[in-house]
Amino acid sequence: MPKTFYHFNTNTLSFEKVQLSVKDIVKRVLWLFASALTFAVIFIWIAFYLIDSPKEKMLQQENEQLKEQLKEMDRQLDVMSEAMADIENRDDNIYRVIFETNPMPVEERYPKLYEHSSFNVNNTDALTLLNGVSDKANQLIVRLSAQSRSFDTIAGEAQRKSEMLTSIPAIRPLKGVKTITSGFGGRYHPILKTIRMHTGVDLSAPKGTPVYATADGVVSREKGGSGYGITVIINHGYSYQSLYAHLSKKVVKPGQKVKRGELIGYVGNTGLSFGPHLHYEVIKNGVKVNPVHYFFDDITPEEYDAILESSKVVNQALS
Repeated sequence: MPKTFYHFNTNTLSFEKVQLSVKDIVKRVLWLFASALTFAVIFIWIAFYLIDSPKEKMLQQENEQLKEQLKEMDRQLDVMSEAMADIENRDDNIYRVIFETNPMPVEERYPKLYEHSSFNVNNTDALTLLNGVSDKANQLIVRLSAQSRSFDTIAGEAQRKSEMLTSIPAIRPLKGVKTITSGFGGRYHPILKTIRMHTGVDLSAPKGTPVYATADGVVSREKGGSGYGITVIINHGYSYQSLYAHLSKKVVKPGQKVKRGELIGYVGNTGLSFGPHLHYEVIKNGVKVNPVHYFFDDITPEEYDAILESSKVVNQALS
C-alpha cells in the first residue's frame, strides 16, 4: 500500500501530501544502499591505503632498517672483495713467481656460475637486495676456496724448495780451510806427471781432520774412481751428488741418511795421493762441476773471492 509523505511547498508556503509508489520506495532504498556502499568503499580505501596502522608503520620501519643493513653488508662485501683481489694478485705475481709456479687459471678463480652476478644496490626492493648480497657472498666463498687451494699448492712448492735447498751442496767440507791447494780444471798430476783434468778441488789438511757432508742426502753404494782411495759419495737428490776422496776413515755406511754439516769421515792420504788432503767433487746431472761455485752458505763474500782466486792457479794437484 502506498505510503503518504509530506513536503513543504515554497510557493504556497504549506505542506502538501506526496504519495510514493512501491517503485519509488525501492528506488530510494537502492540509491541509499548504493550511496552507503560507495562511502564504505571510499572509507576502507582511505583506511587501508592512505592511513597506515601502527603495525604497518612498524613493519615499514623494520623493512627500511633491513634494506640499510643489506646495503651495509654489500659495502662490506665489496671491501672484502677488494682485499681478496689484492691477495690473488700477490699470489699470482709474488708467491707463485718465487716458487716458480704458474698463476692460477682464471676459470678456477672466477667460475662462470658467479662471473657476471651483479645488482644495483640502490634498488628499493628488499628481496632483490637480499638476492644480490647472497650472490656476492657466494662468489666470495668460491674465490676463498680457490685461494685456499692455491695456498696449499704454494705450501707444497715451498716444502719442495726447502728440501731442494738443503739438498744442494752449499758449504765447505772442511771447516776453517780458506784456500784451495789445487783447483778445478787442467792440473799436473803428482804421480803421473802429466796435465790431466782435475774434476774437483784439493783441500790440504792434517790427517784426521773431520770431513762434513755439504748437503742432506743418502750415502751411495757407488765406489770411488781409480786411485781415489777411501771414498764417500752422497746422493742428494735433485740431480746432485758430492764425492769425498782419499779419506783415512769413513764413519757412515751405504744407505745411511746424512744432514748438511754431519761428520762423514776424516782426511787421509789413501789412493793415488801426494799428501794428506781431501779431494772434493760436486756432480750435477752426472757432470762434474767446479765445487768452488757451491761454497756460498758458510763464508763471507771476501772469503769466497779468496777461495776462488786460489782455485784458479794452475799448479800440481795432490791427487
